[in-house]
Amino acid sequence: MARLIAARRTAVVPRGGAFARLSLEDLAAPVLIACLADAGVAPHRVDEVILSNALGAGGNPARRVALAAGLRETVAGLTTDRQCAGGLDAILLAKALVDSGAADIVLAGGVESYSRRPLRQKTDPDGGAPVPYDQAPFTPWPDRDPDMAAAAEALARRLGIPRDRQEAWAAHSHAKAVAADPSAEIVPLNGTVHDAFPRVVTSRLLAKAPILAGSITAATAAVAADAAAVCLIVSDRIAQGRGLALLGGATLGGNPEEPGLAPVAAIRRIWHGERLQQAEIMEAYAVQALAVIDGAGFDPQIVNPGGGGLARGHPIGASGAILAVRLFHGLRTGRGLAAIAAAGGIGTALLVERSGAG
Repeated sequence: MARLIAARRTAVVPRGGAFARLSLEDLAAPVLIACLADAGVAPHRVDEVILSNALGAGGNPARRVALAAGLRETVAGLTTDRQCAGGLDAILLAKALVDSGAADIVLAGGVESYSRRPLRQKTDPDGGAPVPYDQAPFTPWPDRDPDMAAAAEALARRLGIPRDRQEAWAAHSHAKAVAADPSAEIVPLNGTVHDAFPRVVTSRLLAKAPILAGSITAATAAVAADAAAVCLIVSDRIAQGRGLALLGGATLGGNPEEPGLAPVAAIRRIWHGERLQQAEIMEAYAVQALAVIDGAGFDPQIVNPGGGGLARGHPIGASGAILAVRLFHGLRTGRGLAAIAAAGGIGTALLVERSGAG
């Protein structure tokens, strides 16, 4: 069974902040190097690097990061795009490689720079001027491809999750993040050693937050951010009992008009009600996190104990991997679960366990 024996991340910084001038390899290579150093694994032993990236211009960033980190040139690198779920899916791919015997040591996670994302334009086949666009389509049907804030509002209306409950969750997320000390997770980069966004959220701030759609406001939606997060996934032979056992994972598609609910089916595929010590649930929107918590039947007290994406930000391709990093550093014993929703109606979940000796 594959095991996760090291996990690190950068701070999460809103776009245009301290990481605004950093390339993807600038963000991720130091995190790869830190993971290997933490585990005492020499760089030349790495078999593969799998990284998620949702906003870049292609060119296989995982390969660039592997080279920048000083890994062997034989490490080809694999870059994936499953939008928000990609970082967690990269870890599931690493697990599959290790469990199959195809690899012993894989670095997996995600890297995203909202600040450096390329400008996009659609060409006109009839020779007209290119048309700029920001978001790629997530389905082949425009009428079933909602704006994410609009989809969150539709979910809030259908499930009866009012604005005040969303705001209470957002304020609690910030409060937990302000009280937490994630320094063991964070690789210092560009002089930044703390997440930039957590703050004391007052009722006045919540009341004046701009409305994005209905009950969804800027205070109950995660900010666009830059970050990288990486996990070191190895075979039992390499791990020798260390770290988290990767018990299972699932990625499932659901209704593309309700992407926020998609993780519930993935969670049910791998978790059957046994006791969890910690759950890390992505908070792209407060209503999305609450819908998953309610739908899966989680105890809210174990969810995001150090704060969630509402308090940190949402570096799309890295967000799922950040959940796994939080589990690695937060779960002392027993079982934990990470789950995330993605545009297009996709949900991914990962179940892990740490023994008392691990």
